[in-house]
Amino acid sequence: MRRSGPRRSRGSRKYSLGMLLTGWAAIGIAVMLVGGSLFAYVQYRDVWDHINHVTLAGLGHRPPKYNNALNILVIGSDSRSGRNGKIGGYTGPGQRSDTVMVLHISPGRSRITVLSFPRDSVVPILACPAEPGFTGQQAQQGQVEQLNSTFAFGGANCLLHTLEQTTDIRLDDFIQLNFTGFISVINALHGVEVCLPYAIHPTYYDHLNLPAGPHLIKGLKALEFWRLREDFGLGSDLQRIQRDQLLMVGLVQRVLKSGVLHSITKTYSIIKAITDARALTTDSGLTPSKILTIATSMSGISRKSIHFIEVPTITYSGNPNWVQFDPVQTPNLFQAIAHDSKLPKIKKTKKSKQGKQPVLLSASKVSVEVLNGSGVNSIAGTTATALTGRGFHVLGSASATTSTGANDYSYTKSVVEYSSAADLPAAETVAAQLSDVILRKVSTVQAGTVTLILGSTFKSLGAPPSQSASTLTSQFGGYTGSTNICKGFGTAFTSASG
Repeated sequence: MRRSGPRRSRGSRKYSLGMLLTGWAAIGIAVMLVGGSLFAYVQYRDVWDHINHVTLAGLGHRPPKYNNALNILVIGSDSRSGRNGKIGGYTGPGQRSDTVMVLHISPGRSRITVLSFPRDSVVPILACPAEPGFTGQQAQQGQVEQLNSTFAFGGANCLLHTLEQTTDIRLDDFIQLNFTGFISVINALHGVEVCLPYAIHPTYYDHLNLPAGPHLIKGLKALEFWRLREDFGLGSDLQRIQRDQLLMVGLVQRVLKSGVLHSITKTYSIIKAITDARALTTDSGLTPSKILTIATSMSGISRKSIHFIEVPTITYSGNPNWVQFDPVQTPNLFQAIAHDSKLPKIKKTKKSKQGKQPVLLSASKVSVEVLNGSGVNSIAGTTATALTGRGFHVLGSASATTSTGANDYSYTKSVVEYSSAADLPAAETVAAQLSDVILRKVSTVQAGTVTLILGSTFKSLGAPPSQSASTLTSQFGGYTGSTNICKGFGTAFTSASG
């Protein structure tokens, strides 16, 4: 059977928390170590000893680690223990994961990519041992559960294990933050900027009251923004993720503008506020030396080098309220994160007329007709099937013909034809699937489509072109740290009624 995790009553709201700790807040601990003074060390111990540490266990076979990039699982917990119950209201025992992100810090520590996973994504039910506060779970072959349920039953260990097996991304550590931790971060930064295309008015469930335009919010008001749901009629986790990402863009810009990364006292105040609230849990492997490595190598990070991407999903056939990872788009996305290298490597294809490396489209956005220009039996049909398997919209396959209608098997090199500059990105995307191909502009090709003519040197498609993490935002959508929060709304508020 399919399993759903502990659910809230209708009157409660799901909301997300931040991913600051590794990239910013934890840097403060390392900076104090760099200071080297006895006072700094005492202050560091006071902070470190207030962090709850959990040992990663029961992970079984794990994906390989290809480089020295860091992939850190960030969990926003909705625990109602202590002060959190007063803030969020009681919804039953245990805790759920309101936010699930993978924070990818590139080799060289010059780029950050944040993948947001919808909490209603379906994942396999894997065996996970019990740990304090969590019952654990038994494997159920062929059955699925929501990602939120994985954490609810098995905790961070189970969530990390499941994501590793599902994405094939090696996760180095995890960081878990609760309600009070979120408020502590925002208040220590003296607020965060958000921008609204429409005014927000109080409703039965949501109590935020803000006019349209930019605002600096903090404390409970910032928390209410994270909770925002009813006023805009946007109950979808997917659009909530977009609004959360816009808030994180504002948070990034606030952090970089305030100089927190270069101030021991400013960063220490954030760290101290979080740990005093007993709001932070990490795995025991996230040691001071690892934090030091992160801190000393990320001080020069820029806005445009920080990317927020929502993992592509489609509706799950077994339950219209759940989603599943898009089988066409996510393999390339997960591979890009797992294999990222210090110098981004993008499969070489023919350069565009501007002489720049092409930015490839998602295969699902490309319509292609496959023609046999070599005379090799069945080669067009076989290639059409292979392209369909990679997500392309294949219009059909046939033999290439001359202007008189006779079969034309005179092609040596394969050719990708397109009608205009508007279809060049689609043509380059098809060309990237082959090792030796010519791009050709032909006005007779139907607009919005491209034609692949296979030559005699063609044997089979090459490996799918790998994506660098530095190009993922343009491929999969999302935001960068330099996004104008008052202009880059995307579809985050598209259902608003104004």
